[in-house]
Parts: sequence; C-alpha cells; structure tokens
Amino acid sequence: QAQLLESGGGLVQAGGSLRLSCEVSGSIFRINAMGWYRQAPGKQRELVATISRGGNTNYADSVKGRFTVSRDNAKNTGYLQMNRLKPEDTAVYYCYADVRLSEVTIDQTEYWGQGTQVTVSS
Repeated sequence: QAQLLESGGGLVQAGGSLRLSCEVSGSIFRINAMGWYRQAPGKQRELVATISRGGNTNYADSVKGRFTVSRDNAKNTGYLQMNRLKPEDTAVYYCYADVRLSEVTIDQTEYWGQGTQVTVSS
C-alpha cells in the first residue's frame, strides 16, 4: 500500500505564490505518473497538471505559465509551484500517483492524497 501526504496549502493574496508538496510513502516499487487536480466549491474536480516519471508535463490551460509541476524521484515527492495566484485558483488541491507496488508486475494502482486547501483572496 501507498500513502500520499500533501502539504503547503494556505491563504494567500492574489498575485502571491504557494508551493504544494506530495510525499508518497509505503511499500512501493516505483512511482509512474503523478499529478494534481483541484475542486472548487460547487464545481467538478478538474485536472491542474501532470508529470511523468521522466519529467514530461501537461497543464490545464488556466494555469499554463503560472504553475509548475515537478518531482524528485529519489524522495518520492511531487511538487506544484503556484505563482501569480488568482481568486479563481481557490480550491482543494489533490495529488495523485500511479504506483507500482511490486517489481514482479507492471500493474499500477492510483492513489490520492487527502487534499489541501488553497484560498486566494482578492
């Protein structure tokens, strides 16, 4: 099993920055893709950014040029650097990771963090 622990959320003024972290722990072999979703009140969960194990990234149009997703494979940790934050970025941010639990199989399991609140005031 794997566990994801998120940190770094909080309250920030518009134009400010926050950095979210997502640490994966447990009995795992390898982490494949990682990423971030967010869910604002009354809205569906939406993709923010993803990153492959090799570092290929993908972003939602709404965050391109402001957010940067990265990872440290040695630390089993993913990051989301959020700059020039806007009030519409206010949401609960969730990280996920596609995890191979065993070396003997290529099967992977998707795990999610508990979510961290990001609030951007105007």
